[in-house]
Amino acid sequence: MPGFEIDAPGTSQLLMGNEAIARGALEAGIGFASAYPGTPSSEIMGSLAPVAKKMGFYAEWSVNEAVAIEAAAGASFAGVRAITSMKQNGRSVVADFVSTIVLTGLGKGGMVMVVCDDPQAHSSGNEDDTRTMAKWFDIPMLEPGNYQEAKDMTKYLFDLSEQLDSICLLRSVTRVSHSRGNVKLGELPRRKYKAYFEEAHDTRNPKQSKFVQNPPPPLHAAQHRRLVKAQAIFESSPFNWYRGPEKADLLIITAGSGWLHTQEVVKKLKLENRVGILKLGTLWPMPEKLVRQHLNKSSKILFVEEVDPFIERNVMELVASSPDIPRPTFYGKRSGHLNEYGELTPDIIIKAITGILGIPYQGRDADYAKKAEELAKNLVPKRSLALCPGCPHRATLWAVKTALKMDGRNGVTTGDAGCYSMGTGATGFFQVREGHCMGASCGIATGLGRLGQYDFNQPVVALCGDSSFFHANIPAFINGIWNKSNYTLLILDNNATSMTGFQPHPGTGMVAMEEATQVIKPEDLCRAVGARVEICDPFDLKQTTDALLGMMADNKGGKVLISRRECQLVKARKEKAKYKMHVDTEKCVGESCGCDRLCTRLFRCPGLTWDKKAGKSKIDTVLCAGCGVCADICPQGAIIKEEA
Repeated sequence: MPGFEIDAPGTSQLLMGNEAIARGALEAGIGFASAYPGTPSSEIMGSLAPVAKKMGFYAEWSVNEAVAIEAAAGASFAGVRAITSMKQNGRSVVADFVSTIVLTGLGKGGMVMVVCDDPQAHSSGNEDDTRTMAKWFDIPMLEPGNYQEAKDMTKYLFDLSEQLDSICLLRSVTRVSHSRGNVKLGELPRRKYKAYFEEAHDTRNPKQSKFVQNPPPPLHAAQHRRLVKAQAIFESSPFNWYRGPEKADLLIITAGSGWLHTQEVVKKLKLENRVGILKLGTLWPMPEKLVRQHLNKSSKILFVEEVDPFIERNVMELVASSPDIPRPTFYGKRSGHLNEYGELTPDIIIKAITGILGIPYQGRDADYAKKAEELAKNLVPKRSLALCPGCPHRATLWAVKTALKMDGRNGVTTGDAGCYSMGTGATGFFQVREGHCMGASCGIATGLGRLGQYDFNQPVVALCGDSSFFHANIPAFINGIWNKSNYTLLILDNNATSMTGFQPHPGTGMVAMEEATQVIKPEDLCRAVGARVEICDPFDLKQTTDALLGMMADNKGGKVLISRRECQLVKARKEKAKYKMHVDTEKCVGESCGCDRLCTRLFRCPGLTWDKKAGKSKIDTVLCAGCGVCADICPQGAIIKEEA
């Protein structure tokens, strides 16, 4: 991601929101950065790690978000400015530690936690709103409304963190993190740290460290005093502003991505003289005096925000507890004018504004809209989620499907978060029966595997990836071994954190700063706690199927099958495809083959297509990765693989 780290103060660069956040960290003079990859946050560390050596700071991909934030806190305790980043799922992972560090405070080094939420759950299992965490734990929080603010707020929060002796939170969302805009750069400091932990034990003058959250009540009081101090600072923050008439027909209070949509809509509707916009950048604690000053600008208030009615509830709470404030009519998620879930769009906001003000509006001619919709149905091909051509997970899931069918006891496959989570759908043959969060596959399987006393006889297979094994499955796996749970752990090891951009993990032999390190093998960890371990190549369908059948037949606990084959996208960068594939049209029986086109309808590799005119399958040579697995599943032997 060239450009974000250049030393050219005063110039403008076109930056992604996440790159702007990374730039803000550089301008703040960070000495430590840590993260676990998770879309839409991955590019923050993805930007910082490649320049860490050149810029003189340390960066790491941690095994999970809890370790990442704890490591960053360690740096802060020793006086080094630290940043840690994650997506909203990771925010839940760190909650235990956050609930205590807000009590103890930091060392001399500021600490910023960045959480990128994913409204609409584009690449997530949920769309949780992180802002409630800030209120829950009393953490000062800002949210950028554009790319310049993404940089400036990050830099500002380090100063605020040190001023308040508190961790500070920056909340972003997908449409800010993953879109681009011009950002004016500031200076890059050349800060030299001398790390020292001042709370080290002195035997001549022993005392309790300030970093021990005990006793909680006095520390809790101090935490609230920090928040009061932050609120006073936020009242005059440059990240809050108002645009519009002194008296408006409608006042919109907004933040973050809502600000981008709102200014576009008001301009499009030509309502600049009728609608006022109060944009907030400091969301918690809310600058109450500032909000009070603007509430009398209109008797109608619309809240535009993603995802939860966070600002809406806080303003209502303020009005309800202040008898001197006028009682306007509130519109937003509670009134049904805006969606309570999912992303906001300009069209949604247009509908809300025109409905409240009684303005007729038609975006486009009705006939044109109807024709466009009909054309889209006919011209745009329907595409479902699919694993990549040559993905080893497709072969593994096919083996799972075959093994469970051969076993005949209606086995259960528990899932995790990763590329293989698509095993819940057609691309994974609907083999994954549940999918919640990282670590849950082993955890749920542990429970199912202890139900033998209730006549539970279904084999249980827990799926997880190599990165998610290190992230959160190890404790649950050890729990299963300890409690003699009867299930099989199937680790889909593709030597990368593929779903978020191929970041390294403890099993890859590489760290974030591109230095070689010791390879930590999942099989060594599993064997160390007494598990039976086998390793297979998923492209060898018979070997994988037989190994899985054998483990399901073994009623003893502690069974691990590692299906190991490098991610095809990573492999393709280093070497050519092993096979050239083609279809023998004489042998292909088309729709008469196994369950109506077994290869294209069931196996569903994107490299396999259907020739409607010929009524035969064919290979898309552009997409085909040359793995050769489709030749093994074709019952007619019509798919041919030749050495490339």
